[in-house]
Amino acid sequence: MKSVQISLQMASQVKTFVSIVQKYAYEIDLRSDRYVVDAKSILGIFSLDLSRPISVEIHSQDCDDLLAELKQFEQ
Repeated sequence: MKSVQISLQMASQVKTFVSIVQKYAYEIDLRSDRYVVDAKSILGIFSLDLSRPISVEIHSQDCDDLLAELKQFEQ
């Protein structure tokens, strides 16, 4: 599993993020404090506190292409 911190401040960023992660077959979770949601779920993401950094947990070791796409959301 790999993990990276991101920030999703606007609804348009959430939409772009979901479009990116839906292309990948492996599981991807978002963690904010004690809450964990499926990164492919727009409703799940909006249930998180988006004013704080979010941890993306990628359940794959071969995810360099995804990490490159997520650079735009890193803090």
